[in-house]
Amino acid sequence: MKIEEKVAQLGSIQVNELLENNEFSEEKAEKLLRYGIGEITRVVGSNLRPKQAGKVINQIQRYLIEKTRVRIPAIVHEECLSGLMGPTATLFPIPLALSSTWDLTTVSKVTKAIRNQTTILGIRHCLSPVLDLCRDPRWGRCEETFGEDVYLTASMANAYITGLQGNNQLIATAKHFVAHGSPEGGRNTAPVNVGNRELRNVYLYPFEVAVRKSEVLSIMPAYHEIDGVPCHANNELLHKVLREEWGFKGIIVSDYWAVKYLNTVHRVADSCKEAGLLALNAGVNIEFPSLECFRELEDAISSGEIPEKIIDNAVERVLYVKYLIGLFDNPFVDESKIPEILDNKEHREMAREVASKSIILLKNENNSLPLNKSNERIAVIGPLADNPLAMLGDYHFPTHTRTFKVDVNVVTVLEGIKNKVKNVIYAKGSEVNKLDLGLLNEAKELASKANVIIGVVGDMSCIFDPEMCTSGEGVDRADIELPEPQTKLIEELSSLGKPIILVVIAGRPMSLEKIINKVDAVLWAWKLGEEGGNAIADVIFGEVSPSGRLPVSLPKSTGQIPVYYSRKPSSFGKYIESSSDPLFPFGYGLTYSKVSYNNFKILTPEVRAGEDIKLSLEVKNEGKYEVDEVIQVYISRRKSNVALPVKELKAFIKVNLRPNEVKKITFAIPTDLLAFYDKDLKLILQSGEYKVIVAKNALDSVFEGSVKLVETKELTKRNNYFSSSSIS
Repeated sequence: MKIEEKVAQLGSIQVNELLENNEFSEEKAEKLLRYGIGEITRVVGSNLRPKQAGKVINQIQRYLIEKTRVRIPAIVHEECLSGLMGPTATLFPIPLALSSTWDLTTVSKVTKAIRNQTTILGIRHCLSPVLDLCRDPRWGRCEETFGEDVYLTASMANAYITGLQGNNQLIATAKHFVAHGSPEGGRNTAPVNVGNRELRNVYLYPFEVAVRKSEVLSIMPAYHEIDGVPCHANNELLHKVLREEWGFKGIIVSDYWAVKYLNTVHRVADSCKEAGLLALNAGVNIEFPSLECFRELEDAISSGEIPEKIIDNAVERVLYVKYLIGLFDNPFVDESKIPEILDNKEHREMAREVASKSIILLKNENNSLPLNKSNERIAVIGPLADNPLAMLGDYHFPTHTRTFKVDVNVVTVLEGIKNKVKNVIYAKGSEVNKLDLGLLNEAKELASKANVIIGVVGDMSCIFDPEMCTSGEGVDRADIELPEPQTKLIEELSSLGKPIILVVIAGRPMSLEKIINKVDAVLWAWKLGEEGGNAIADVIFGEVSPSGRLPVSLPKSTGQIPVYYSRKPSSFGKYIESSSDPLFPFGYGLTYSKVSYNNFKILTPEVRAGEDIKLSLEVKNEGKYEVDEVIQVYISRRKSNVALPVKELKAFIKVNLRPNEVKKITFAIPTDLLAFYDKDLKLILQSGEYKVIVAKNALDSVFEGSVKLVETKELTKRNNYFSSSSIS
């Protein structure tokens, strides 16, 4: 290959550069694809409908194979976080909702559906999932994560990636490598201040699982810097950890414009050329979204600034992945099989099922829920009650592209309730971020005529528009309270003395401290996608018992941040105003029935390295509703040679229970899950006493028992990443 052809494989091109009136332009291709290209950026993301997208992709591939010297097809990539991010694709719930299900099978089903809608168009690379931890609720991208916890995130990541990639049919991308969810001040892309030990014990773990267990085919570095070194120029992370230590065989792709940012933002390079050299030498293989700084690598080789072998190594990785996914054998798609609309009945039903499983019941005084359908009149009040966009996250197509035009049917909360009952009245009550006394007075007048009020409040999500939205990429907040106009609305409605059911549609953790005592019940719903309104109504009227559990802690106030549960022993001091405990802890969630826990046993009081900690218990549904119970197991250490969290989630299972049904659960926790990086940054198992805690959430222990690890051992690597469980 000529040097120009090699460099072309390390770049991408935005599809709009190849189009004329949404049609493929061979004239433009002759100028821009002369030497081939590594990837094509966002064909459906450019607003092409399915059939046209498939046609354009085939035309691009045909040109590359028939009209270029190297005859190498391109990988087409798209955003796929909550569904393929393009016209007519299914709008699934956001990742925080997926993790709220605590149901790995459900997550895999969703990503298999995403894979089907993606590959039928010829798209072979998805820029998801996000494996950042939501440790700071001010950060607008919390909604893209699986929550605050290392083990839950790793578990969800494995289910997501294996479902999405299938048998190497599609490339998943684990991002943003690494620790992007803990930026300084909660501000997107700001520096991340963590030490190497915390990086190892906490933030790298989900990515290690993605590489070693899930065999993810792509990694995307983060925009930020750690201890002064931008992630896109961090050889220690991208080469020594990813390649040498973990054996990563896939491709490392830049975040959009992040190579250039080494020059324009971080100021660690004098030019685009130097930025390209830094990124390439660190381990980045492909520049997104366009070939810009990497294009100047041609001059760098000609001038002897870098050896051509470095380019060759990167090209080999790109070609290997193209071979692995079968792109050389099957570069085209059958256009006759592409539907006009990607969304279909099966996937809508799946979206509704997932959404209903994710809804979290936070409060239910006097069994206010479920509601009886015979209520004389129900008032639905709130700025998010009848807005389809309120159901969508920042990486859903209408909100991310800021077209704000929904081309699939998105069911609002009001519509979902009206689908169940007819005696419904509605008022908006306020804007999301603006108090309107006219709307407020109208809502109070209307609500006074009802015998129950359903208040619908929360976030609006989009990207880089803090005027319109309260959550999403580039929409960071200094205050994580419910926006003041919505707080005022609920306070005014509570003065009417009517029962209030509060539905919170959130994109990130927020505080309900000011209004929690003014309502009778609270349902926490994330951005649930196209069937969210029906799913919420299913729970409100008891057709589905709520089974979601919080994947994050909900703070009482902004001043508590960070408030994640896995704090270290010295991090439990109080404030003048309150304790440091959250309003609702990680793992919290109620159901419509009482579930009792009984007959807890530690089956292995002593274990050695390489063995499993085994325990069992029974759970019984004491109520009249069928429920899904989430059983959580935490481990606490008596002693370690470095300070570690007081407790950490190490196992969980979601169990279906019919009324009066009893099930026995047995857990096996590999001792590898007790390993940590010590004061010398060695991965070790430390002998001693460990407390095994069965809990309903991070602050509500049901049973505790002790296990003794009888040996200390240094590990070269973990052989096991997950616990196992059985039901009888």
